[in-house]
Amino acid sequence: MSDLPGSAADLLHLLTRAERLLARRTGAVLTVESLSIEAWRVLCLLADGRGHPMSEVAAEASLPPGTLTKLVDHLVDRNLVFRRVDPVDRRRIRAYLTARGRREHERVDALVGAALAELTTGADADLTRLLGDLIGRLEPNRRPTPTPA
Repeated sequence: MSDLPGSAADLLHLLTRAERLLARRTGAVLTVESLSIEAWRVLCLLADGRGHPMSEVAAEASLPPGTLTKLVDHLVDRNLVFRRVDPVDRRRIRAYLTARGRREHERVDALVGAALAELTTGADADLTRLLGDLIGRLEPNRRPTPTPA
């Protein structure tokens, strides 16, 4: 690690550790619901109701396309997600939440929120903004992620 506090190496270590701990806590809730972290990421992305191209879903879930296809197939089998041809670019497939998927997302989101509520601090909005800024610097071509209110 670098001798300078706050260096990129320090950030990598701290962000990795925080992500693993947060994923472990969230995963404990999701396991009861028969959902993986990756499936939860997909449901959260699709919860905006706009539908998303499979390439975007793969990036959000941090999965290669083949693995994502299997995951989405599983979510389709559970009647949580459906796919449609993109109305603008017929070569692309977009994924959407079903009505059941929306209800399940809302229900599980409340459970995850309750499990993580004790972690909430007044600095969360600042941390969210700072992490969004960091992501923007690391991925300058990515659309900005909406910040929760």
